[in-house]
Amino acid sequence: MVDTRRYAGPRDLRAMQELTSRIWSPESRWHVGDLAWGRFQHVGREAEWPTMLWHAGGRTLAWGWIELPGHLELAVDPGRPELADEVLGWFEETVRDADRSVVVSSSETHLVEALERRGYLRADGGPFFVHLSRDLQALPEIRLPAGYVARAVGDEDVPGRVLAHRAAFHPSRVSVESYSAVRVAWPYRRDLDRCVVAPDGSVAAYCLLWLDEAAGAARIEPVGTVPEHRGRGLAGAACSAGLRAARAAGAELAVVAPRGDDAYPVPARLYRGLGFQDRARSLHFHARAASDAQS
Repeated sequence: MVDTRRYAGPRDLRAMQELTSRIWSPESRWHVGDLAWGRFQHVGREAEWPTMLWHAGGRTLAWGWIELPGHLELAVDPGRPELADEVLGWFEETVRDADRSVVVSSSETHLVEALERRGYLRADGGPFFVHLSRDLQALPEIRLPAGYVARAVGDEDVPGRVLAHRAAFHPSRVSVESYSAVRVAWPYRRDLDRCVVAPDGSVAAYCLLWLDEAAGAARIEPVGTVPEHRGRGLAGAACSAGLRAARAAGAELAVVAPRGDDAYPVPARLYRGLGFQDRARSLHFHARAASDAQS
């Protein structure tokens, strides 16, 4: 018998991560690090994120994470594909009066089939993400302009690291408080949090990797460069340093999921230049709210 429970804190996040790791492949939408980063990069948003877990026999079989007003992220054990309908049914019951959207990987055929069966339409235009991977042999050299230094993020770097993220992804709600929460979340590792420091001592670029030891795979999320330091290869240097640290920590593979559409080509170009290759892409599905469809 499959039971459900509402998300109630870090213990349930670990349960979601256990499923994510168990069904992971280089083509997967989710990595354990994505869940930690997504859950803790902002503070005060929990009320916007209804989350439900499906479990049986002490094992999580599916989870759904709604971002109000109407977006769903989910993972379902491919061995229990019928649970995709249950997750989508919960989503539709929770979000009745807003248009609904769902993103899955092109490799997650059991989710694609459930979405199509329930009348969701694939959006072929607009932004999408590509899932890229590379092994950790023959890594690129770390190349930095004179005066710049690549190193692990230390406690003293956290305020500057937050400022760099806010500048790279303006507007951003990442704060010292939220980044401190990220740094104590499993599976964060200080040796995989890399930054490039400018000659004036400020953080100019950064790359955070998350290691799933069970899968032997490190996920890059996020990477950024402060606008006034762009065009100097700093993001590539931060990634190269992070990939070397991940290999030293036991990773055999690295994955990343940048935008893949022509409207935002730079990140994917960066990663392909570092030896990453395409594995899959995101698929975006939409359904109109019942009240809109009837009007």
